[in-house]
Amino acid sequence: MSSPKYPVYKDSGVDWLGAVPRHWAIQSLKRHARLLTEKTDRREHPVALENIESWTGRFIPTETEFEGEGVAFDGGDILFGKLRPYLAKALVAESSGEAVGDFLVMRPKPAAVARFLAYQLRSREFISIVDGSTFGSKMPRASWDFVGAMQLTLPPAEEQRSIADFLDHEISKIDTLVEEQKRLIDLLKEKRQVVISQAVTKGLDPSAPMKESAVEWLGKVPAHWHLARLKFVAKVQTGVAKGKDNIGKVTVEVPYLRVANVQDGYLDLDEVSTIEIPADDLPRYRLRAGDVLMNEGGDFDKLGRGHVWDGSIDPCIHQNHVFAVRPLGISPRWLNAVTSSDYAQFYFMSRSKQSTNLASISSTNLMELPVVIPTAVEQEALLNAIDAQCATCDRMIESGQSAIQLLLERRSALVTAAVTGKIDVRNVALKEAKVEELAT
Repeated sequence: MSSPKYPVYKDSGVDWLGAVPRHWAIQSLKRHARLLTEKTDRREHPVALENIESWTGRFIPTETEFEGEGVAFDGGDILFGKLRPYLAKALVAESSGEAVGDFLVMRPKPAAVARFLAYQLRSREFISIVDGSTFGSKMPRASWDFVGAMQLTLPPAEEQRSIADFLDHEISKIDTLVEEQKRLIDLLKEKRQVVISQAVTKGLDPSAPMKESAVEWLGKVPAHWHLARLKFVAKVQTGVAKGKDNIGKVTVEVPYLRVANVQDGYLDLDEVSTIEIPADDLPRYRLRAGDVLMNEGGDFDKLGRGHVWDGSIDPCIHQNHVFAVRPLGISPRWLNAVTSSDYAQFYFMSRSKQSTNLASISSTNLMELPVVIPTAVEQEALLNAIDAQCATCDRMIESGQSAIQLLLERRSALVTAAVTGKIDVRNVALKEAKVEELAT
């Protein structure tokens, strides 16, 4: 949508704000809002960082029970997450409560409209500058001294409300499109999973004779397929725990795959860390091309879904929470498809340790997984069929992810343009309000 410009602009004197409408004021945040610091031990409506969705400011209910004191706030106050500001967690409170954890709790002054101010605090440029000011490497935090000194625009109050109304309306439409794309991606992933599971449990020939597998959650399998425990067709290699004492030992520094690198069906090698280990341990933990990498734990429906290591980094070792399953006389790609199937998921869930929404599987239980084994020729044919059928799903998933990225970029650009006055949305917001009024 194309929006008009304001008739006259002035130089704000602030790089990230640029030129702003001439009638807008430029003031520091601490002149727009007062920092609240009064502690309370009440627990009427506790809000933690996990309760705020990044970039949207939506409240996310959880069942977590919080301990310790929090900062008291009232409806209309703003909670800004000062821990890891790049997450852009800023919430306008709808009622009174307690901010538990690393928050800057602000009460807007009469000239500032809370919804408009919250959009300013979630604008990408503001977040980028605040994030660059943080201290602490592992738990980076922003200080009120820096954040409070940030220069922001201050249009007249009625204009702030118009801009906030416009952004509420437009962003709601964008968010709806994003959710639709996410649902489509989820459906495509489910379809992909069905394709894999069907191929590795029933084969491609619906007329093939079947036999009972003797595994309740596996059911019947093609009569000519073999069934064996994982320990008879593969070796499970556990990894290296970080923080081991290497004093007095000759060490080598090697790339180190962590849980974050082994995702649901693919490897993320953009940020591979390194670790020092005794040189004598390298042969024991060194990955080989063809190893099937699996995370020890994770979401219930993602246990076992890993990726075949291609040896692109060598030498390379893996964390103790990542299994390297080394096939013996069986195709690595077939083993990866089997461990990624729904029937393997049922097995892992039945044998896993579970807490909240996460689960973990031990190497002992992993080795007892029943593995279906067609002939080598049939394995290859099935894998080719899986690849062909999944390729379409993958292309559509990638397209959906690209669409989401474009929508989020549009969302971010719209917020920045509106709160810095690069577009004049006053009449747009008024027209939309009248249209909605007539519709009701």
